[in-house]
Amino acid sequence: MTELDYSKLGLKVGLEIHQQLNTSHKLFCNCDTSLGETFHASLERYLRPSFSELGEVDIAALFEWQKGKKYIYNLPKNSCLVECDEEPPHLINDEALGIVTAISLALHSTLVDEVYVMRKIVIDGSNTSGFQRTAIVALGGYIEVEGEKIGIQTIALEEDASRKISENKDEILYNLDRLGVPLIEISTAPDIHTPEQAEKVAFAIGQLLRMTGKVKRGIGTIRQDLNVSIGGGVKTEIKGVQRLELIPEIIRNEARRQYELLKIKEELTQKRGVTKEFIAENFKPTDLTSIFTSTNSRLVKKELEKGALVYGVRIPKFKGIFGWELMKNRRFGTEVADYVRVLAGLGGIFHSDELPNYGITQDEVDEVKKALGTSDDDAFVLVVGDKSKLELALSTIRDRIIYALEGVPKETRTALEDGTTKFMRPQPGSARMYPETDIPPRRIDSKILELSKSFMPENPEVKLKKLIQYGLSRELANAILNSPRIDLFEELVSKYSPKVQPSIIASILEVNLKYVKSKGADTSLITDEILEYIVKLLYEDKINKDSVPEILLDYALSKGDINKIVEKYSKITDEELEKLVDQVIHENEKIIEEKGDKAFNIIMGKVMSKVRGKAEGKKVADIISKRMKSYPRS
Repeated sequence: MTELDYSKLGLKVGLEIHQQLNTSHKLFCNCDTSLGETFHASLERYLRPSFSELGEVDIAALFEWQKGKKYIYNLPKNSCLVECDEEPPHLINDEALGIVTAISLALHSTLVDEVYVMRKIVIDGSNTSGFQRTAIVALGGYIEVEGEKIGIQTIALEEDASRKISENKDEILYNLDRLGVPLIEISTAPDIHTPEQAEKVAFAIGQLLRMTGKVKRGIGTIRQDLNVSIGGGVKTEIKGVQRLELIPEIIRNEARRQYELLKIKEELTQKRGVTKEFIAENFKPTDLTSIFTSTNSRLVKKELEKGALVYGVRIPKFKGIFGWELMKNRRFGTEVADYVRVLAGLGGIFHSDELPNYGITQDEVDEVKKALGTSDDDAFVLVVGDKSKLELALSTIRDRIIYALEGVPKETRTALEDGTTKFMRPQPGSARMYPETDIPPRRIDSKILELSKSFMPENPEVKLKKLIQYGLSRELANAILNSPRIDLFEELVSKYSPKVQPSIIASILEVNLKYVKSKGADTSLITDEILEYIVKLLYEDKINKDSVPEILLDYALSKGDINKIVEKYSKITDEELEKLVDQVIHENEKIIEEKGDKAFNIIMGKVMSKVRGKAEGKKVADIISKRMKSYPRS
């Protein structure tokens, strides 16, 4: 597919940046904010939606309740009765409020006079109470990126959700360690108009947050949600973008999806004359189980052995629509199948644009067409499952097909690792928010404003000068300034310099990790803890800086025990190194006699291949040079 013209398309993107704050305790209790896997108890819950003050039920909450799942919560050491929803929340954490106030001021936002906590209904089990506590701290403002001002709509302080451990069709297991960790949410205006600009804005906001030195690091501590629309489409929420570099690809795919859905709408309504009434009148499911009693399709056969049925339905004038590509590897049929999986709990659908396939033969396809009475312009859909779920699955298929005549449905989607997205749930409505009555409002008074001064993010130009003063080259200083590990760099420098030079620490975080990635290894395995461990070994003089790239590469490739890997690269003594040099020189006497001083590089290469990072290259070179000078010449 060719790249779309986003200016003509009317692309609008807004970001919601969620970042955990590194505070001494949680937002509404005194538990610490670390993660842990040691549990002292567990509890179980079923959650249900409630009516709003206007007597309405939020559609997203109703959707989650209809799944009928049980939620199990493991209670780690850093949880208390507040996380269990057995004790009222404490007063809001002033440290967290001070951090958010500082960030709000840095974004030129207007602080509210009083912070009121609200309850946002969430009954997917991620909160034991059935709601998330959130509070608006500031409104308006902007961030300037490459000379353009991107508006800020709201800045909120909220509690993070529980951490999902596992899930099956009946229950979800959560860990309560993350529940209640303070979280800042920064929502931008839809002022972003290209995929690349969105990544730059997200990076700029993330950099600003890191400059406070009060945000957490690592996977899961920051999340970007996207709101994407094009002209004629609707704002679509895309949840859970973990990696910054994935943002442009997700936006490209969502823009393409909406563009193609609008083309499908035009094809159906204007060219084929399809109407909602026409689809509803002709949507007549038929039991086709008898056609597949002897099928060779393992997928169908497996379900039939469990007592499932096969139902089919003719979709008039829909030929080619289900196979219509919306984005890479996802077609309109995939969209319908996602709805069936999520809303009806079945595995998906089969449709005529992809059959024969999956073991379903042409003869079976012909029998289905005959039984349904399909013409050359029609499509058909097959769905396999328990009779109790088939009715819901078929009504879901009908509703999604009818919505194709309107274009882009209003929905929340989840981001996938390949840059595509899939249906997650309907978008929540206004009925999901109501006041928190257990927490009094908190004025942003002189105490909070004074506290915020210590968290104000530094100006990037000022920070760059400080990095250069550490002894970093301008290139390396710029790399650290733009790195998500800038606060880790400063933390390690404060602990381990001057014995471990800041330039060495910076090279490990930037140059060495890029080397590991260039070798095809997964750098996400190299955590902050591993990086600090390596720097600590340098500080203790147990390894050589030249060995660090190979240690990190070995660890990322093998996923082994870091201690055992380090043993292979532990420093050798000067005496051992000198013996090794003497041995290599002795083994290559003939080359030295023939080439003289020009043999130096050959000897150096042979020694370094044996040393494998256990000694500094400079020290090896000095010893070789000294030995070769004293080597007898003919």
